[in-house]
Amino acid sequence: MTETQTKNRSPEFRAAAGAMDGLREDLCRHVFAYRPLPPLSPEGRVMRLLPEGVRRYAVWTPHALVLFAAFIVLMAGFATWHYRFLMGVVPAIPVAMTLIRPIAAFWGSLLATVFCAILSGGELLGPSAFVAQMVVMVVVAARTRPRTAVWMWLLALLFGMLLEGGETSNTASLATVSAFALLVVTVVQVRRDAEREVTVQRTVTAVERDRRTLLEERTTIARELHDVVAHHMSVVAIQAEAAPYRVENPPPELEQAFVTIRENAVAALTELRRVLGVVRADDYEAPDAPQPTLAALDGLLDNVREAGLETVKTVTGAVRELPQGVELSAYRIIQEALSNTLRHAPGATAQVEIGYVLGGLGLRVVNGPPTGLVKPSPGAGHGITGMRERVAMLNGEMTAGRTEDGGYEIVAFLPVPPPSRPDDPDEGADTLVTGRGGAA
Repeated sequence: MTETQTKNRSPEFRAAAGAMDGLREDLCRHVFAYRPLPPLSPEGRVMRLLPEGVRRYAVWTPHALVLFAAFIVLMAGFATWHYRFLMGVVPAIPVAMTLIRPIAAFWGSLLATVFCAILSGGELLGPSAFVAQMVVMVVVAARTRPRTAVWMWLLALLFGMLLEGGETSNTASLATVSAFALLVVTVVQVRRDAEREVTVQRTVTAVERDRRTLLEERTTIARELHDVVAHHMSVVAIQAEAAPYRVENPPPELEQAFVTIRENAVAALTELRRVLGVVRADDYEAPDAPQPTLAALDGLLDNVREAGLETVKTVTGAVRELPQGVELSAYRIIQEALSNTLRHAPGATAQVEIGYVLGGLGLRVVNGPPTGLVKPSPGAGHGITGMRERVAMLNGEMTAGRTEDGGYEIVAFLPVPPPSRPDDPDEGADTLVTGRGGAA
């Protein structure tokens, strides 16, 4: 029957056709498929409580329980009066088969029931067959999905009613007991699947949140650095325009070179404004003041002291002017570190150490453990992400972690290239661009 013909049928017919397809999918296809029962995860909540030596064997607990159930079925068969060996072994085989071929084990349990009924002279569900049928349905339901449990229960009920005829007391007992057992297994399985789905969704959400946070931090850094880059490009454009007037009778080639420099600088400024328009948020407001540098650090420390954070600043090395991008990143790193201290370690003290070395700038912000009655605010680690992005932008290095006394420490190094030497060939070009007569 084609798909078009099925759609033209009544809803009841389509529901019945879908049910039959489900039956074939669950219990008729791949009947003898090899599906070994995997061991338990050693990282489970219960397994982590066990010693390492015991955990290595405890992961095989489900297999041991199934084999123990097969042994119980075997002993129940030996308790009968007719053909004790066969009455125990035949129904015990499908129970053991659930470890490797669960669907084949279900059909095998039905055949074993018929076989035991013939040997016992007509008793359909003896002790061994009853226990075997129960165990097989429970184990197979636990290894498959809830829909399979429903199909097994219906088939076992129909199978027993057909074989017993008018007397269905044994089948009714099996249907009642197995219904409760399968219901418990199905509820546990549905809950386990729901927990797994929630865990997957939480993982995906956390990854997306981290990715969004990273993009937001990079956007913020791009907006802040726009002012720094735009300032330098403006200086290049202005000095390229003024440079020909500082040289008496400049050659045409030199004038054309400065014109080209100015045109490129203006074009770069235009592109910077366009990029800033792309990354600017809807509620973004341009800053009224220039981007901060380390010269404004004392004002930041005064503000955090007024907020209740005792802060000590230590500066080592020869203080010098650094590139604006480096100073801005250093200021923001210290600012974020002190903000984290205020949020996550109320009542603690902080130390800010700045080291000027030959190859760059070293930063260290360390705070003690929280004290007092104020409860620390929970954090998502976004501040650390922003710091790492600023350090990575400058090809620096950063470490962050807890100290032995329960505080927190952030250490960063921002490399700064050494100044050009007087005999550097590029120095002449830089001098020509900046002008020998001073700033424009």
